[in-house]
Amino acid sequence: MKIHEYQAKELLRRFGVAVPEGRLATTPEEAVAAAKELDSPVTVVKAQIHAGGRGKGGGVTVCKSIDEVKEAAGKILGMMLKTHQTGPEGQLVKKVWVEQGSKIAKEFYAGITLDREAVRDTFMVSTEGGVEIEKVAAESPEKILKVAIDPALGLQAHEARRMAFSLGLEGKSVNKAAAFFLGLYKAYKESDASLAEINPLVLTEEGDVLALDAKINFDDSGLYRHKDIQQWRDLDEEDPAEVEAGKYGLNFIKLDGNVGCMVNGAGLAMATMDIIKYSGGQPANFLDVGGGANAESVKNAFTIILRDKSVKAVLINIFGGIVRCDRIAQGIIDALGSGEVEVNVPVVVRLAGTNAEKAAKMLVDSPLDFIVAESLKDGAEKVVKAAKEAA
Repeated sequence: MKIHEYQAKELLRRFGVAVPEGRLATTPEEAVAAAKELDSPVTVVKAQIHAGGRGKGGGVTVCKSIDEVKEAAGKILGMMLKTHQTGPEGQLVKKVWVEQGSKIAKEFYAGITLDREAVRDTFMVSTEGGVEIEKVAAESPEKILKVAIDPALGLQAHEARRMAFSLGLEGKSVNKAAAFFLGLYKAYKESDASLAEINPLVLTEEGDVLALDAKINFDDSGLYRHKDIQQWRDLDEEDPAEVEAGKYGLNFIKLDGNVGCMVNGAGLAMATMDIIKYSGGQPANFLDVGGGANAESVKNAFTIILRDKSVKAVLINIFGGIVRCDRIAQGIIDALGSGEVEVNVPVVVRLAGTNAEKAAKMLVDSPLDFIVAESLKDGAEKVVKAAKEAA
């Protein structure tokens, strides 16, 4: 789950992490009232959407007067903000964060996430603040210091100080940065976050270390322990299809291709998308229906997949381990033959596991026009060909 910058800063503040003072506003008038309350010579008005690159897209404005705050809020609120993370359609801005300006001396980067290769949470810092960390990693990897954190010990004070020294900090700023890193790690661990990113992390002219921006994502599997964080979920910022899929217990992520995928099991879903690409196609989604596939889950999955008008063909790829393939086949036939879902694209079905041969015969003998595949490779090639012909 993602949250807004202002929510991330509220969470950080709970753990003693230094952040600038700010107020939330949904109208220009509220923004003006917030700026007056902050009483800062420089105020920053920042669009609140679940995407990075807001400054480049025109969603962040530095203001030196109340009139400028009102003008900036009026311009940003209601705009379709387009960044490299929103896609070409952009994201509607419904709220802004009005924040005290900071006298910036230097900008840095700090972030924590799980390094799957190291099998440890890894803290990263860099002198290249304000720059996308992926770009730094690609062009100047030597400018990133990584600290793999021992899960039994957590982030240690000497590790936090080493990161502060690597940024070129001196004097009291070293201790402030170390305290910042320790607080950030505590916030990350105790909230079951999957990512905590501060970009930029700034050293002010007064020697303070602040989170000028904050991005925190959470592990959905741990949210049951954090009812307060759950309340921060903003459904307006999420893809409607992904929200609906969650209601049905389906794991769905929209992609940019034209081959719809319905698969049971996350690993098999990843393999399915890989082989579709290997066969010359582009998957339109990731969709995991879970351990079984019955008529209800198939119907719900197709309803969601086919809302994407770019989908030209669908591949159903199910491994019948827990559930027999003939039962899965019957569920597919019942779901798509009920008339509740209008299927106007080719459907390729590949079933493997218990009673797979019986299931294939059921699909061939059904009144529906399925394309039955003998293997995953065969299914991928058939669905890519069908999608190209339909397009």
